[in-house]
Amino acid sequence: MSILSAADVGSPDAGQSAGQPGLGGAGAQPRVRHLAREAVVLMTFSAATSVAVAGCLLLLTTLGRQG
Repeated sequence: MSILSAADVGSPDAGQSAGQPGLGGAGAQPRVRHLAREAVVLMTFSAATSVAVAGCLLLLTTLGRQG
């Protein structure tokens, strides 16, 4: 996932023409909605991983107290 500054996204020299945002061709920067979608996917994966690790630690702690 790439991080772009606000100035880079809409600038004409970022591979887009000034009058047509998002139609810059092969070198066009990703749209904001695509960047937002990638951020949501990353946050979801991070949350799921954190819950899985916490669940494993809880299971290990519970099993350790029984033995």
